[in-house]
Amino acid sequence: MSTAEDVYALLTFPASHAFKDYHPSGFTMNISGSDSGSPPRKTPRLDADSDSASASRSRLLTSDEAIASGSSKKAVIKIRLAGPPIQEYTDRHYDADFALLKRSLRVLFTPNEALPGTYDRVFNACRVCVAHRGEGLYENLKMEVERCVGDVVQRLAAHESQGALWLNPFVEACEWFERQVGLLESLFAYLDRVYINVLPGNPSIRSICYSQFAARVFNAVVTLRIQEGIAEWIEYERTTVTADEHRPVIVRLITQLKHHKQYANVFERHLLSLTKSFYVAESAEKVEELSAEKFLVHCQKRREEEIARAKEVLPEESWERVREATDRALLEGRLDWLVDNALKPLMDASSKSGLGRMYRLFGAVDGMQTFVDGWSKYVEAKVKAIVTDKDHDEDMVQSLLTFKDFANSLVATTFANTHHPPPALVKLEDDTKMIIDPDPTFSPRQEFQYALSDSFRRGFKQRRNKPAEMLAKHVDRAMRKGQQGRKDEEFEDELDRVLELYRFTDDKDVFRTFYHKALAKRLLLEKSASDDFEKAMLKKLKEQYDPEFSMGDHMFNDLALSRDSMREYYTLRERQGDVAAAAQRLNVMVLQRSFWPFTVRKSEADLPLDMQAELTKFTDFYKQKHQGHKLDWDHGLGTATLRARFSRGEKELSVSLYQTLVLLLFNEDVQIGFRVIKERTRIEDGELRRTLQSLALGKKRVLKKQPMGKDVLDTDVFSFNSEFQDAAHRIHINSIQVKETAEESKKTQTLIESDRKHVLDAAIVRVMKAKKELHNEQLKTATIEAVKNHFVPNVNMIKERIDELVEQEYLKRHETDMNVFVYVA
Repeated sequence: MSTAEDVYALLTFPASHAFKDYHPSGFTMNISGSDSGSPPRKTPRLDADSDSASASRSRLLTSDEAIASGSSKKAVIKIRLAGPPIQEYTDRHYDADFALLKRSLRVLFTPNEALPGTYDRVFNACRVCVAHRGEGLYENLKMEVERCVGDVVQRLAAHESQGALWLNPFVEACEWFERQVGLLESLFAYLDRVYINVLPGNPSIRSICYSQFAARVFNAVVTLRIQEGIAEWIEYERTTVTADEHRPVIVRLITQLKHHKQYANVFERHLLSLTKSFYVAESAEKVEELSAEKFLVHCQKRREEEIARAKEVLPEESWERVREATDRALLEGRLDWLVDNALKPLMDASSKSGLGRMYRLFGAVDGMQTFVDGWSKYVEAKVKAIVTDKDHDEDMVQSLLTFKDFANSLVATTFANTHHPPPALVKLEDDTKMIIDPDPTFSPRQEFQYALSDSFRRGFKQRRNKPAEMLAKHVDRAMRKGQQGRKDEEFEDELDRVLELYRFTDDKDVFRTFYHKALAKRLLLEKSASDDFEKAMLKKLKEQYDPEFSMGDHMFNDLALSRDSMREYYTLRERQGDVAAAAQRLNVMVLQRSFWPFTVRKSEADLPLDMQAELTKFTDFYKQKHQGHKLDWDHGLGTATLRARFSRGEKELSVSLYQTLVLLLFNEDVQIGFRVIKERTRIEDGELRRTLQSLALGKKRVLKKQPMGKDVLDTDVFSFNSEFQDAAHRIHINSIQVKETAEESKKTQTLIESDRKHVLDAAIVRVMKAKKELHNEQLKTATIEAVKNHFVPNVNMIKERIDELVEQEYLKRHETDMNVFVYVA
């Protein structure tokens, strides 16, 4: 470089940002005229400068000149140049630099060629020539880019490789072109930033290069060969389920396609099309080969493979699209088949993992409603099967509880939306900190919650009355057993789970009737594990379910009053000096019949004289205090404690009053026949046979029966079993009569049906009295609404009661419309 050029560079070289940000302030360019090759016009920095030599640099003033001119500058910079005089930049210099740049352009876009000069030489030549011959340089650059792109297309078309192998030379060509464009932008930065930048509408160097490349390289032939390579790669990986050796080339290919804005059209769209066609065909094949459950496993495996491959190869914006294309290709058209063939086996097997898989796959293809509907139908069918299985009525409630618990767990977690909280920073005891991942949280989906409740309710409707009855009996057993070592919360949870089932039954009056009857027996026979739990249960039933459960409060009041009466009775006997042992053993419970669900017995057993005498004394005591009250004795619910002497020792027997009457007979006789026992005790025939069975055929056989057999016959003979032995001193002998018999259950059901008729009659009359006149259908609807908190009657039953009320002249039909009823005042 000449001395003049060195000085020029010294005075005008930019202060920072290297080549790209360089924009000298000492030049303006005339680009409006046709003579773009004219030398640059130089703008004087000071108005006093007029000669051409001083225009290329800052004017230098001596200190005297500065003072004379009145300048405010306090310092003056002087530059002294050593060497030969500065030469002007002539046309010969411009020609040489322009030729260098043309050659450099040709070399840059020709593989394996070296630049004809250093980077600095080419850059400076571009800087000088831009202002003098910018247009020619710009046009020459566009021609060289077009030539280069044409050469690239020819080389790619002539390459012998096929399929995925061809992608490697293609990617190498793209990467080489990208490197050359980057070098071109650096070396010709002055052209890009000074000349092109001020020309409105002219594309930059990068735009020229990449637009030419995209327009000519990504033609139909090249695009087809790219897609053939993609198809070969993805087919291999999906078929062999292994990573293909060409995967690194695919990653590089995607990078180049994104640089040229061809990824979506050339790669992604084609990949999604291949995904759909591949998995649609595979789905049709696997449906014929696999069961529905295994087909779901296969779909889950495939989607995981695709997600893993996408995360390793594809850009993030494609991950979800590939996953969705895979799921839809595999599952669309198969949802109904999967619900019909996979849901039931998975539910029957209680497979949460399989059901969770099914839930996620259906949700991925907008099939959630299909899944909810199928699941709801299964739940309804399952509940129906449980409640209608008459052979297993005793296990009904436990089966319902087990199934409900499983269904609840599915709704709470498996079929719920999962939320993963962000990692948390936790400080440990030694002041160190650790990042932990909190457990996921779940928010249940309402459609599954509603489906579960509706399905249970529809399932319960498949059998009237019995589910409510068995729920009451299940609570009875639970109250008898008590906590059995469990915490209070656990026992309360068990009772709450039963009450959840109670919500689904329409026959709430059946539950209430059987519950009251069982509660009465527990209280009278002192079989309840806890009075506190009994009262808490009654309170919950009364406040949350049915106000008529207040009857239980009256039962507890009667028991409290009875205890007070017995204390008063014993105190009176002591004052009278009558402290007989028999009196101390007597315990009477006086109950108001309206609050206790027991019917009056038609006949009663005969008590021994001493026992009857005590009852007579208590009766006299009670009537003195409550004149006008009538006492009816119910010995069937009575209990007694006997001391029995066996050959192995003395035992205490806790037995029912009927069992007591039978056992006391053997104080007088060694052997007694059935007919004699019946005559001397006057116990009702059925009760007596069950009582003898419990004493001679149960687990605690204190009597012997001859001949042996499971039934008690009229000819059987019984004797005291002196050889009886048991490890315990106090022995409780269960009484069969305490348990609900089929006859008693049927009798209770009959009583409930009778009560329902009265409830319906009262409801119909109340409605008609208020409305005066109603159409038949309106009256039915209003009646159902009035009694729904007790039970849901069927339409035929309502019709019968309406007809009965018409006959009894509470209602009458309208004179002109027989479907309209009128209230008779």
